[in-house]
Amino acid sequence: MSVSTIEFRHFAASAIADPRLQGALEGATGKFRDARRAALAELPDADALRDHFKALRSATLARLAEHLETFERNATAAGAQVHWAADGHAACRIVTQIARQHGVTLAAKSKSMVSEEIHLNQALAAAGVQPVETDLGEWIIQLAGDPPYHIVAPAIHKTRQQVAELFSELTGETLPADDIPRLTATARRLLREQFLAAGMGISGSNIAVAETGSVVLVTNEGNGRMVTSLPPVHVAVVGIEKIAPTWADAAAWLALLARSATGQPLSIYTTAITGPARPGDPDGPAEVHIVLLDNGRSRLLGSVYEEVLQCIRCSACLNICPVYREAGGHAYGSPYSGPIGAVITPLLFGLEEYAGLPHASSLCGACRDVCPARIDLPRLLLELRAEEVQRRLLPATERMAERAVAWGLAHQRLYQLGAGLGRLAAKPFTHDGYTDLPARLNPAQERRLPGLAPRSFREMWAAGELDEP
Repeated sequence: MSVSTIEFRHFAASAIADPRLQGALEGATGKFRDARRAALAELPDADALRDHFKALRSATLARLAEHLETFERNATAAGAQVHWAADGHAACRIVTQIARQHGVTLAAKSKSMVSEEIHLNQALAAAGVQPVETDLGEWIIQLAGDPPYHIVAPAIHKTRQQVAELFSELTGETLPADDIPRLTATARRLLREQFLAAGMGISGSNIAVAETGSVVLVTNEGNGRMVTSLPPVHVAVVGIEKIAPTWADAAAWLALLARSATGQPLSIYTTAITGPARPGDPDGPAEVHIVLLDNGRSRLLGSVYEEVLQCIRCSACLNICPVYREAGGHAYGSPYSGPIGAVITPLLFGLEEYAGLPHASSLCGACRDVCPARIDLPRLLLELRAEEVQRRLLPATERMAERAVAWGLAHQRLYQLGAGLGRLAAKPFTHDGYTDLPARLNPAQERRLPGLAPRSFREMWAAGELDEP
C-alpha cells in the first residue's frame, strides 16, 4: 500500500465524518491518557527513570551487534534455535519452512505487530497453514478482514454490535450484542479449541534479554501463555531493536511499558521464555525458534533516524496525538499508526510510498512529551519532510507553491505588500471576525479561518500604538 498526502486526507475525512468512530476513538484514547498520567504520578522519580531509560536505549543501540550476538549465544545455550532474517520475505520463509518440517496446518498466534509488518498471516495461508489470532482484539479484526486500528487496542473501531454480528456469522447462532458474558464465553470456547489443535504457536516479543537469551511477552490476556506453551513448536519473531542487555535493563523497560500503554503498574501477564521445555517440565514446547528480524532497522543505525529504534511500541504517542485521535488508525495505511507510524512506516517501507505520513502531524510536541524513551518524534518528522524536498518527492504544484512562499518571505517589502493585498482581498469574505472563503480556496477546508487584523503588527508598532512591556 502507499499513502500520499491526498490519500491520507481522504481517509481522515471519512473517519472524521463518522460520529460513532469519533466517539470510540476519544473514549478509548482518553481512558489510556488518564490512566497513564495517574500511573506515572504514582511512580517515584518517573522523570528520572525516563531519563535513565533514554540513556539505556541509546547505549544499547550503539552496541547493538554485540548485544545481538550475546543474545544468540545465550539463547542457543538454553536450547532455542536462532534464525536471522534480513527482511520480511526471509522471516516469512523461515517460519513457513519450520511449519512444513513439522507438518503444521494450524498456527495459533499471540498479538504481534512485527508479524503484521511482514504480512506473516498471508505467507502462512499461502503455504497451507491456517493462522488464527488468539488475542481477542486481533481475532475480531481477523474475522472482519481489517488491519489493526491501534498498536495496543487493535479493534477499538469495532462496536459490540459489530462484534456480535461477526461471532454470530461464525457460529451460526444469534448472539445478542448486549450479552457481553455470552460473547466472551463464545470467544473463549472457540479459541481454546485452536490452542489445543495448533501444531505451532507464533508470538512476537516485547523484550529480548541478551543476558539469558530470553524473550519476554507482555500481555493482558492468557492467550500469550497458551500460544507459547501448548503447541509443540513455538516461534517468536523479534525486531532486532528489542534487545535489553541485562535483566536490570529489562526491569526499567517493564516499569515504563505498561504504565505508558494502559496505565497499569504491570500488565496482567509478563512471561519470560528461555529455551524449550526441559525434562520434567509439566508443559512447554519441544522446540523454540527465535527469528531476529532486520527489515530495514540496521539501515537506521548511525543515521539521523536512529532514535526511532528506541521505541517500545507503548502507543502513548497515539493516545495523545490530536491527528491520530481524529484521523484514526487506518488512515496511515500501516500496522504502525499515529506519530510513531508517521515516522517508522516511511523508514521501513519507503518514503516514496508513504510520502503523506510525515505531514500527518501538527508538530505540537505532545508525542515527545509522553514518550517513555523521550523520542523526539517532531524532529524526525521534520527530517523526513526535508528528505522529501531533497528527493523531490512532493508533487510539482506543492514544490512550486512552497518556493514562491519562501521567496516572498525572504523579501520584506514584497511580504508586506502581499499581506496588504491579502487583507484587501479577504475583506469581502470577512464577517464577525472570521473569513469565510469559498471551499476551493480555503486551506483549512471545513474550518472557519480567523479574519486578518485590520492593521499589521509592524504598522501598529511604527505608529507607537503598542505599549512597551
